Amino acid sequence: MAIYNVTDATFKNEMQSEGLTLVNFWAPWCGPCRMFAPIIEAYDADGNNDVKILKVNVDENVETASLFQIMGIPATFLFKDGKLVDKKTGVMPKEDLKQFIAKHK
Repeated sequence: MAIYNVTDATFKNEMQSEGLTLVNFWAPWCGPCRMFAPIIEAYDADGNNDVKILKVNVDENVETASLFQIMGIPATFLFKDGKLVDKKTGVMPKEDLKQFIAKHK
């Protein structure tokens, strides 16, 4: 599956899909976010097409960030069939990201 950059206007529509959706809240000035981005990209590139990946820039999409009360970034939220099932703040190694997702399949 691909990685989609979403906005306040498109977030709700993107969340209506069935299955797993990983949402990465980030900002361009955030060092840990820049470290985590290639890990998410590598996970996707490995052919893990069982999860939809959305990226939300918190500076440009304040409404969505406020809705989920994002206080620290990077923040990773995992939804199953549109419902929040897990969340974590901070950078995760690729193996931890795989486990974070796998426990909700």
